[in-house]
Amino acid sequence: MATLAVVPWFRVRLIPELKNSQSLLYCRNGDRRYRRSVCFRRRSFSLYASAGDEGDVRVRFAPSPTGNLHVGGARTALFNYLYARSKGGKFILRIEDTDLERSTRESEEAVLRDLSWLGLSWDEGPGIGGNYGPYRQSERNALYKQFAEKLLHSGHVYRCFCSNEELEKMKEIAKLKQLPPVYTGRWASATEEEVLEELAKGTPYTYRFRVPKEGSLKIDDLIRGEVSWNFDTLGDFVIMRSNGQPVYNFCVTVDDATMAISHVIRAEEHLPNTLRQALIYKALGFPMPHFAHVSLILAPDRSKLSKRHGATSVGQFREMGYLPQAMVNYLALLGWGDGTENEFFTLEQLVEKFTIERVNKSGAIFDSTKLRWMNGQHLRSLPSEELNQIIGERWKDAGIVTESQGVFIQDAVLLLKDGIDLIPDSEKALSCLLSYPLYETLAR
Repeated sequence: MATLAVVPWFRVRLIPELKNSQSLLYCRNGDRRYRRSVCFRRRSFSLYASAGDEGDVRVRFAPSPTGNLHVGGARTALFNYLYARSKGGKFILRIEDTDLERSTRESEEAVLRDLSWLGLSWDEGPGIGGNYGPYRQSERNALYKQFAEKLLHSGHVYRCFCSNEELEKMKEIAKLKQLPPVYTGRWASATEEEVLEELAKGTPYTYRFRVPKEGSLKIDDLIRGEVSWNFDTLGDFVIMRSNGQPVYNFCVTVDDATMAISHVIRAEEHLPNTLRQALIYKALGFPMPHFAHVSLILAPDRSKLSKRHGATSVGQFREMGYLPQAMVNYLALLGWGDGTENEFFTLEQLVEKFTIERVNKSGAIFDSTKLRWMNGQHLRSLPSEELNQIIGERWKDAGIVTESQGVFIQDAVLLLKDGIDLIPDSEKALSCLLSYPLYETLAR
């Protein structure tokens, strides 16, 4: 396992608030074990995360292989890629496949294929390797268990033997009292005898993280500015399930820390996860990365973009005849601009122009009409030889012509290209041209 690089750009300020409460301390007197009541200090604290620009930039894109690459995920990958390349850093690809029931290798391969098609090459990850692997979460279970045990021994985590019925009852009571559904079970303060008794019976248990009762977390999000949460909105949360599988927030924190990720650029729907992850960072003694939460991509009706709005995956747009450079250009403009009226960029130009400070925190509307228009602009900007080859091969494959090159192809492309926005459009354009009743028209 790779060692964690010390990241000097993170500073954390702890504001302790000491509360007295009763607990039980187990002591040994030779071979004799006895119990006595003691007064201990339960620490609550405020976390304030601030960051500078020092240190090596390492970003990651971490898709779940449970379906196709959504355009929202593709834009997140693009912003990570552009930030890394603009800073001379590393772009890491990590596969979050802990959802064993839904994750498939077919989906993983499709995601990798779509990223490669877009031109977003990764520096570390599946198929490449690197010093911080393995790069699939399903291959990192031993690491998660190691850190879970460390938290158990330090007292930040405890075993919870509550049944599903007990947990549901807690939720119902909280709902009736109009309170957040926080854990109120007894295992946070259980004695060692009670724990050992349940272990002896073979009762299933989870690992719960002990959340401070008072305090807050404040971060300087690189896109959204200052964001804060109070700890009292969060109950003790599970980090390891009773079947031994780690929970998402625990995996992500351990992975980002042990892979020395310096900047976490992700969708805003992950913003609420930051509180849990920050607590785990502190408990394990890891420095926190910079956070930047990108707004969602919205449909024209300002709802979250979904399948009911039409094509939403990169693979679908590829099959429809869109060019990768047009997709990259358009996705970059969903929430970012260089401050000018220019809308046309190559990937290399985007690397040169991109800054995280110019990413907008408001939602971006996905306009399929504009994407189609932009694709036409990129298509017509291709060198004539490349454009002739692409369209000529399309015509030949469709059986409209017998040869994919020659004077006829060149003249036909030159005549028709202004009306072609997608490569498949070229078939109808040529068919209409060839079927035009020229002689009948001239004879009138």
